[in-house]
Amino acid sequence: QVHLVQSGGGSVQAGGSLRLSCKASVDITCIAGMGWYRQVPGKEREMIVRSNLGGSPIYDGSVKGRFTVSRANAENTLYLQMNNLKAEDTAVYYCQAGGRAMHSRCDNVRTDGWGQGTQVTVSS
Repeated sequence: QVHLVQSGGGSVQAGGSLRLSCKASVDITCIAGMGWYRQVPGKEREMIVRSNLGGSPIYDGSVKGRFTVSRANAENTLYLQMNNLKAEDTAVYYCQAGGRAMHSRCDNVRTDGWGQGTQVTVSS
């Protein structure tokens, strides 16, 4: 599995902003799909945004227009910029990677894994 290390998160008041980072142990241009999920106690983990190589990000309706995902290939890092945060955004956030890019240089690259999770708390 790819090793994904998350940073960022924390506590903020409603309307505020936070940025999450997810640094991979491999070249992320070899990872076909990366995304962000979140989970609250008692509920299943849900996908909030998916970023596939060569495609436009796909956002869940609950975050569209407020959250922005970006890949910094030179840093092997996936970012999630979260603006206009709401109390209902409170959750543990996870980054995820899956699938291998179709290129010979990626043949032996591990591309599947999850970050360790980071807490985001939004107070109203």
